[in-house]
Amino acid sequence: MKLNPVARITARKVPESRFIAAVALVLGVLLPLETHAQDRIDRVTGFERESIHTAAWPAGKKVAVSFAFFVEEFGFGQGPIFRPDLASRNPDLVNEAFRQYAIDWGIVRVGRLFKELNVPLTIVVNAEFFGKHPSVWKEFRSMLPNAPLVAHGMNNTSRMLPLRSGIAAQKAYIRRTLDLIAEATGVRPTGWSSPSVYADRDTMRAMAAEGVAYTLDQMDSDVISRLKTPEGSLILLPYPTVTVDMGQYLARMKTTREIETLWLDYVSELTIEARADPARGATTVVIGIHPFVVGTPDGASALRRVLLRLKEDDAVWLADADALLKAAGLR
Repeated sequence: MKLNPVARITARKVPESRFIAAVALVLGVLLPLETHAQDRIDRVTGFERESIHTAAWPAGKKVAVSFAFFVEEFGFGQGPIFRPDLASRNPDLVNEAFRQYAIDWGIVRVGRLFKELNVPLTIVVNAEFFGKHPSVWKEFRSMLPNAPLVAHGMNNTSRMLPLRSGIAAQKAYIRRTLDLIAEATGVRPTGWSSPSVYADRDTMRAMAAEGVAYTLDQMDSDVISRLKTPEGSLILLPYPTVTVDMGQYLARMKTTREIETLWLDYVSELTIEARADPARGATTVVIGIHPFVVGTPDGASALRRVLLRLKEDDAVWLADADALLKAAGLR
């Protein structure tokens, strides 16, 4: 039976539409979930956000682990407290010693460890640190002269982001921070981490306006993503809340051995997931470390064991922030 022209066109469209639907269904099943898990409106800022898919890291590795070391200035009588029951004392010798030991001994100890093990490190630094502790910075930087710097505001107590003063004030604050770090080190950072991870919608806009390329201020993902602000895009590196040593140590009272186990379990599960599904996209975790925790002898010992274990894992790529961006095609 011969079909008229209209019938022939209709008959042709039916199988074509079924084929298209079938392809869409297959792609929807096979595409890694993480590529679209956060392609949405960011809940904090209200800006559009998209995941950046990376099939694999260099040498076919599937999990990128990046350690971010926080070098911070708090000021006398201010900052983290190890013994809350003694904080009302004046002077508070115990908690002051806790903070000062981290600066005088912890920072350099961590630098020695990363240099010895030849593990990449990203340095997150307050702009006021250089003027307050020049000899510590000089010794530390000499050990890791090429480690990328991430700006961390002016300090972590009295000169944090002016969140309630409008976007112009935040832009000026970020610009001043970047200028001071550039003056002290000869390097103008392209990364930003807000003091105490305390930022808002205007902070993201101000970062983009001042030429910041990436930030650690987003803590809710296993993959790198892009935030689209009116002033330009920002790359968001995954910096999970639970992997930050400071919160585990001071707020949750975890020992350094317990934090060691947490870190290894966290990365191990990511590698297990990757091996179970080779088509799954690569993942990333930036682990925040502080000299108060890993700069003590017991803390450094725990960190040493973690680094040695991760170096042996053929699914893990240890990288600094610059290497992550380059490998993801973002630099």
